Amino acid sequence: MIDDIRNDAQSRMKKSLEALDTAMKRVRTGRAHPSLLDNITIEYYGAETPLNQMGNISVEEGRTLTISPFDKSLIPQIERAIMMSDLGLNPSTSGTLIRLPLPPLTEETRRDLVKVVRAEAEKARVSVRNVRRDANGDLKELLKEKEISEDEQRRGEEQIQQLTDKMVAQVESVLKEKEEELMTV
Repeated sequence: MIDDIRNDAQSRMKKSLEALDTAMKRVRTGRAHPSLLDNITIEYYGAETPLNQMGNISVEEGRTLTISPFDKSLIPQIERAIMMSDLGLNPSTSGTLIRLPLPPLTEETRRDLVKVVRAEAEKARVSVRNVRRDANGDLKELLKEKEISEDEQRRGEEQIQQLTDKMVAQVESVLKEKEEELMTV
Protein backbone atom coordinates (compact mmCIF):
# COMPACT_ATOMS: atom_id res chain seq x y z
CA MET A 1 0.00 0.00 0.00
CA ILE A 2 2.75 2.43 0.90
CA ASP A 3 4.53 1.56 -2.35
CA ASP A 4 1.35 2.33 -4.29
CA ILE A 5 1.07 5.74 -2.64
CA ARG A 6 4.77 6.47 -3.30
CA ASN A 7 4.52 5.36 -6.95
CA ASP A 8 1.40 7.48 -7.48
CA ALA A 9 3.12 10.48 -5.89
CA GLN A 10 6.20 9.92 -8.04
CA SER A 11 4.20 9.78 -11.28
CA ARG A 12 2.26 12.93 -10.34
CA MET A 13 5.48 14.77 -9.45
CA LYS A 14 6.99 13.76 -12.80
CA LYS A 15 3.95 15.22 -14.53
CA SER A 16 4.64 18.50 -12.72
CA LEU A 17 8.20 18.44 -14.06
CA GLU A 18 6.93 17.72 -17.58
CA ALA A 19 4.59 20.70 -17.31
CA LEU A 20 7.54 22.84 -16.20
CA ASP A 21 9.58 21.68 -19.20
CA THR A 22 6.71 22.60 -21.52
CA ALA A 23 6.41 26.03 -19.91
CA MET A 24 10.16 26.60 -20.20
CA LYS A 25 10.11 25.77 -23.91
CA ARG A 26 7.55 28.51 -24.49
CA VAL A 27 9.88 31.17 -23.09
CA ARG A 28 12.01 32.37 -25.97
CA THR A 29 15.72 32.87 -25.51
CA GLY A 30 16.64 34.87 -28.58
CA ARG A 31 17.43 31.75 -30.59
CA ALA A 32 14.89 30.40 -33.01
CA HIS A 33 13.49 26.99 -32.13
CA PRO A 34 10.38 25.32 -33.61
CA SER A 35 9.04 24.51 -30.11
CA LEU A 36 8.36 28.25 -29.65
CA LEU A 37 5.23 27.75 -31.75
CA ASP A 38 3.98 24.61 -29.96
CA ASN A 39 1.17 26.39 -28.11
CA ILE A 40 -0.27 28.14 -31.20
CA THR A 41 -3.41 26.60 -32.68
CA ILE A 42 -5.39 27.45 -35.81
CA GLU A 43 -9.03 26.66 -36.47
CA TYR A 44 -9.07 24.20 -39.35
CA TYR A 45 -12.40 22.71 -40.49
CA GLY A 46 -13.99 23.51 -37.14
CA ALA A 47 -11.25 22.01 -34.97
CA GLU A 48 -8.38 23.73 -33.17
CA THR A 49 -5.26 22.27 -34.76
CA PRO A 50 -1.68 22.85 -33.56
CA LEU A 51 0.43 24.93 -35.93
CA ASN A 52 3.12 22.24 -36.12
CA GLN A 53 0.52 19.94 -37.76
CA MET A 54 -0.41 22.57 -40.34
CA GLY A 55 2.98 22.83 -42.04
CA ASN A 56 6.73 22.44 -41.84
CA ILE A 57 8.45 24.64 -39.26
CA SER A 58 12.18 25.06 -39.61
CA VAL A 59 15.01 27.32 -38.43
CA GLU A 60 16.68 29.61 -40.94
CA GLU A 61 19.86 31.54 -40.03
CA GLY A 62 19.59 30.89 -36.28
CA ARG A 63 17.25 33.81 -35.55
CA THR A 64 14.46 33.17 -38.06
CA LEU A 65 11.72 30.55 -38.13
CA THR A 66 10.11 29.62 -41.42
CA ILE A 67 6.69 28.06 -41.79
CA SER A 68 5.69 26.35 -45.00
CA PRO A 69 1.96 25.53 -44.64
CA PHE A 70 0.58 22.42 -46.30
CA ASP A 71 -2.60 24.31 -47.24
CA LYS A 72 -1.60 27.69 -48.75
CA SER A 73 -5.06 29.15 -48.10
CA LEU A 74 -4.30 29.08 -44.35
CA ILE A 75 -1.47 31.64 -44.54
CA PRO A 76 -3.64 34.59 -43.34
CA GLN A 77 -5.02 32.52 -40.43
CA ILE A 78 -1.53 31.39 -39.41
CA GLU A 79 -0.24 34.99 -39.50
CA ARG A 80 -3.19 36.16 -37.40
CA ALA A 81 -2.68 33.37 -34.83
CA ILE A 82 1.01 34.23 -34.48
CA MET A 83 0.28 37.94 -34.03
CA MET A 84 -2.43 37.19 -31.45
CA SER A 85 -0.08 34.97 -29.43
CA ASP A 86 1.94 36.38 -26.54
CA LEU A 87 5.25 35.73 -28.32
CA GLY A 88 5.61 39.26 -29.70
CA LEU A 89 6.56 38.06 -33.19
CA ASN A 90 5.62 39.71 -36.49
CA PRO A 91 5.33 37.29 -39.41
CA SER A 92 6.28 38.34 -42.92
CA THR A 93 5.00 36.38 -45.90
CA SER A 94 6.79 35.90 -49.18
CA GLY A 95 4.66 33.81 -51.50
CA THR A 96 3.96 30.52 -49.76
CA LEU A 97 6.53 30.90 -46.96
CA ILE A 98 6.00 32.67 -43.64
CA ARG A 99 9.13 34.04 -41.98
CA LEU A 100 9.30 34.86 -38.27
CA PRO A 101 12.39 36.91 -37.42
CA LEU A 102 13.18 36.85 -33.71
CA PRO A 103 14.38 40.24 -32.51
CA PRO A 104 17.42 40.19 -30.21
CA LEU A 105 16.54 40.35 -26.53
CA THR A 106 17.32 43.51 -24.58
CA GLU A 107 18.66 43.37 -21.03
CA GLU A 108 15.29 44.49 -19.66
CA THR A 109 13.45 41.81 -21.66
CA ARG A 110 15.89 39.19 -20.40
CA ARG A 111 15.22 40.20 -16.79
CA ASP A 112 11.46 40.06 -17.38
CA LEU A 113 11.78 36.60 -18.90
CA VAL A 114 13.83 35.45 -15.91
CA LYS A 115 10.96 36.58 -13.67
CA VAL A 116 8.51 34.56 -15.79
CA VAL A 117 10.78 31.51 -15.60
CA ARG A 118 11.08 31.83 -11.81
CA ALA A 119 7.29 32.05 -11.50
CA GLU A 120 6.91 28.87 -13.56
CA ALA A 121 9.48 27.10 -11.37
CA GLU A 122 7.60 28.19 -8.24
CA LYS A 123 4.37 26.77 -9.67
CA ALA A 124 6.16 23.46 -10.23
CA ARG A 125 7.54 23.48 -6.65
CA VAL A 126 4.07 24.16 -5.25
CA SER A 127 2.63 21.37 -7.37
CA VAL A 128 5.25 18.90 -6.11
CA ARG A 129 4.57 19.93 -2.51
CA ASN A 130 0.83 19.51 -3.03
CA VAL A 131 1.46 15.95 -4.22
CA ARG A 132 3.54 15.37 -1.07
CA ARG A 133 0.70 16.71 1.09
CA ASP A 134 -1.82 14.41 -0.63
CA ALA A 135 0.45 11.37 -0.24
CA ASN A 136 1.05 12.10 3.45
CA GLY A 137 -2.71 12.52 3.91
CA ASP A 138 -3.25 9.10 2.34
CA LEU A 139 -0.69 7.60 4.74
CA LYS A 140 -2.44 9.20 7.72
CA GLU A 141 -5.75 7.81 6.47
CA LEU A 142 -4.27 4.30 6.34
CA LEU A 143 -2.94 4.76 9.88
CA LYS A 144 -6.34 5.92 11.09
CA GLU A 145 -7.97 2.85 9.54
CA LYS A 146 -5.26 0.74 11.23
CA GLU A 147 -4.07 -0.72 7.94
CA ILE A 148 -0.47 0.33 8.67
CA SER A 149 1.53 0.97 11.85
CA GLU A 150 2.94 4.29 12.99
CA ASP A 151 6.45 3.13 12.07
CA GLU A 152 5.30 2.26 8.54
CA GLN A 153 3.60 5.64 8.25
CA ARG A 154 6.76 7.46 9.39
CA ARG A 155 8.89 5.42 6.98
CA GLY A 156 6.43 6.18 4.15
CA GLU A 157 6.50 9.91 4.95
CA GLU A 158 10.31 9.85 4.91
CA GLN A 159 10.27 8.18 1.48
CA ILE A 160 7.77 10.75 0.19
CA GLN A 161 9.96 13.57 1.59
CA GLN A 162 13.07 12.16 -0.12
CA LEU A 163 11.14 11.95 -3.37
CA THR A 164 9.93 15.54 -2.91
CA ASP A 165 13.47 16.80 -2.22
CA LYS A 166 14.72 15.03 -5.35
CA MET A 167 11.99 16.54 -7.54
CA VAL A 168 12.46 20.05 -6.12
CA ALA A 169 16.20 19.72 -6.84
CA GLN A 170 15.33 18.85 -10.46
CA VAL A 171 13.09 21.93 -10.65
CA GLU A 172 15.98 24.04 -9.35
CA SER A 173 18.39 22.62 -11.93
CA VAL A 174 15.93 23.28 -14.78
CA LEU A 175 15.45 26.84 -13.49
CA LYS A 176 19.18 27.49 -13.19
CA GLU A 177 19.82 26.15 -16.70
CA LYS A 178 17.07 28.31 -18.22
CA GLU A 179 18.21 31.45 -16.35
CA GLU A 180 21.76 30.96 -17.66
CA GLU A 181 20.41 30.42 -21.16
CA LEU A 182 18.36 33.63 -20.94
CA MET A 183 21.16 35.79 -19.56
CA THR A 184 23.81 34.77 -22.10
CA VAL A 185 24.03 37.32 -24.89
